[in-house]
Amino acid sequence: MSEYKLETSALLDGYSREFNGVALRELDDLAIVSLAIPLGAEKQAGQRLEKAYGVPFPEVGKTAVTKDQKTRFLRLGQDQLFAIFTHPSADAQQAITGQLGQGFYTTDQTDVWVALELSGENAVRALERICPIDLHQTAFLNGDVARTSMEHLGTIIVRIETERFILLSASSSAGSFLHAVETSIINTL
Repeated sequence: MSEYKLETSALLDGYSREFNGVALRELDDLAIVSLAIPLGAEKQAGQRLEKAYGVPFPEVGKTAVTKDQKTRFLRLGQDQLFAIFTHPSADAQQAITGQLGQGFYTTDQTDVWVALELSGENAVRALERICPIDLHQTAFLNGDVARTSMEHLGTIIVRIETERFILLSASSSAGSFLHAVETSIINTL
């Protein structure tokens, strides 16, 4: 009898491309874990997060990043956060619950999302063509996060630095999402 072994692979084959003033790459080793806060337990959840990771509980629409820059918490709603961090193995959920213990309902979301990093001097111009939210530095600050759509595809956008963003979209439409961002970059230059 044949032996089969499943192996993970990047949704976009580790895509990375430099344009004139813009870099676009797949973050194929990024783990994403959803953290749902039980009803009425926001204060306790915030205390657990601060104790385990040394970061304050972010407000909705904001992020908090650990001192070592390895884990970022995205506050997407009143009772939901995402933890995003580099984690090459399939036990991302256990890594988070091992740190936080009980107090959150966790779900590994890594395979649900494709993650792209967009950076460079024309990154904002490229995003403005397809992103309906105001990305001006005074409106969408470093560390801000928002749910939006780009070319009719649901997207989560995180501003890491003035000209550096993480974009998350559904893995089922990864190719279409990449095409939309690439096309916008090309049309901007």
